[in-house]
Amino acid sequence: MKPSTPAFDAKDFVRNLSTAPGVYRMIGADDSVLYVGKASALKNRVSSYFNNTPKSARIASMVSQIARIEVTATRTEAEALILENELIKSLKPRYNVLLRDDKSYPYVLLTSEDYPRIAVHRGPRAVQGKYFGPYASVGAVRETLNLMHKLFKLRSCEDTVFRNRSRPCLQFQIGRCSAPCVHLISNEDYAQSVRRASMMLEGRSDELTNELGRGMEQASMNLDFEEAARLRDLVASIRTLQARQYVDGRAADLDVLAIAMQGANACVVLMAFRDGRNLGTRAFFPRTNGSDQPDEVLGAFVSQHYIDKTPPREIVIDRDIPDRELLEQAFALSSERKVQIRCSVRGERAGYLDIARRNAQMALASEMTSAAAQRARVESLRDLLSMTDIPNRIECFDISHTMGEATVASCVVFDAEGACRGQYRRYNITGITPGDDYAAMHQALFRRFKRAVDARDAADADVAVVDRAAKASAAVLPDVLLIDGGAGQVAQAKAVLDELGVEGVRIVGVAKGPERRPGDEDLLLPDGRTVHPGAQSPALQLVQQVRDEAHRFAITGHRGKRQKARTTSRLEDIPGIGPRRRAALLKHFGGLGGLKAAGVEEIARVEGVNEALAQRIYDTLHGLAPSGGAE
Repeated sequence: MKPSTPAFDAKDFVRNLSTAPGVYRMIGADDSVLYVGKASALKNRVSSYFNNTPKSARIASMVSQIARIEVTATRTEAEALILENELIKSLKPRYNVLLRDDKSYPYVLLTSEDYPRIAVHRGPRAVQGKYFGPYASVGAVRETLNLMHKLFKLRSCEDTVFRNRSRPCLQFQIGRCSAPCVHLISNEDYAQSVRRASMMLEGRSDELTNELGRGMEQASMNLDFEEAARLRDLVASIRTLQARQYVDGRAADLDVLAIAMQGANACVVLMAFRDGRNLGTRAFFPRTNGSDQPDEVLGAFVSQHYIDKTPPREIVIDRDIPDRELLEQAFALSSERKVQIRCSVRGERAGYLDIARRNAQMALASEMTSAAAQRARVESLRDLLSMTDIPNRIECFDISHTMGEATVASCVVFDAEGACRGQYRRYNITGITPGDDYAAMHQALFRRFKRAVDARDAADADVAVVDRAAKASAAVLPDVLLIDGGAGQVAQAKAVLDELGVEGVRIVGVAKGPERRPGDEDLLLPDGRTVHPGAQSPALQLVQQVRDEAHRFAITGHRGKRQKARTTSRLEDIPGIGPRRRAALLKHFGGLGGLKAAGVEEIARVEGVNEALAQRIYDTLHGLAPSGGAE
């Protein structure tokens, strides 16, 4: 009898999804693709399929068949749109609508007339004018035309309609046309709009935005603030449109590989391009057998993955691997053609690598929080602490501040199945010497366990029967108490528990190793021993997961508290962004919204911003910045 497929755990899956834009693929139990969709925020869109709102019969049927979901994060929503179209064409999912196989690539046509018309064009170039393209899908063309009408107000009507108008049409009324048909715009001004539209479609958008920026400054000097605001909005919209697309599938025969590792866990993401089509991504989780070197794991994957299949002409990897030249020779012999393995790339391929890296990190995070993996880590922690039963409740405390300002303590709670986010708590620390982490930890722990002791005593005395359930919940004590810190922090925890008479809680300190590398932590156990489990230990992986979540929760609370105390831009939280760079960024993109919609390469084109800083800006604005040290 064939074993049944375990039900898809939607709640567990969406928990670690990013809010970045991207594409999701819903897969059935037979590995067939049910549906491909795009999202401006993956987490929000995917979770909407599993909430309690009523669904159509088609969607309900599709959701009931889901065995797993694969996602591909992109840099912008426009990239997600193009990738969605490519995947729908190649995969032909059964629940997607309008699966059209276009016979020719679409172009944008700007006709050669006194008042040129802009429109979508397919087929032979019989009409006089300029052709821009080709575009990956007609959806991308229509999105471009929509913005061009809004920005430059060029006409879209046919010549027979244009010549016979006696009054403006609805397009003029809604601000999408300047009504040249009834001469509401001069020939010179319309020609200027055509010139600007042509500049942007030709890829000269930097030159155009510089011109518009100068016009915006001149309008401000002339106190024409309405015109300055119009030009500002125009610049912001152009920046959105001009972002380079990294998922248009122009690479003819190419695989892109990136690896993410956490301890002994690894994920390799493969992006495949064949015959000019992006075939999407696939995540692999190789067994590392104790290796903690990403280049070694990736090298083993490359050699084994292509051993029984024909490799593409080019394999792009995110780091150099051992025996790279030898592998190239072996692949060339097996496929009877030249095969390149490249680890140092620029431009378009660098963009592909960045997408693959992000997807590897996201897939690894999702895999590590799966129910089976979580159970194994909890059991390993039980064995490490010599406990009779698995710990049903783990709490971890962390402190976050900036030079003693806005000190916040966090308490996160995990059970045997994972995080219990509804039970997280933050404590605003007051009345201590700024920067005194020991005093901050003591205050947070005292407030947490004093409340538990009071609730327990009240429950024992049968006081306020109506609140008995709430008081019993408050009285629950953790089986394991993790303290992010060394012996000094652990001593504060012991002092608090002794002072309040709390028993049965195992205190474990989590101290960073000499080189402060993940996986190199020391654990201070209740009996006074210090152990070094190593990166391969499932118990340490669980401790790292809980500790990192406490750190993230503390930093989030600290930043929120600090932001309330002073009016600030989100850019001020990014190291390396001062007043001048902040002003240059906001001016370049026409505001924070335009900056957030831009890709890393577009941000790096701003004067004074290099690629590393552009990456930090993008990560911060999209909630992708990794946790660092205590602030």
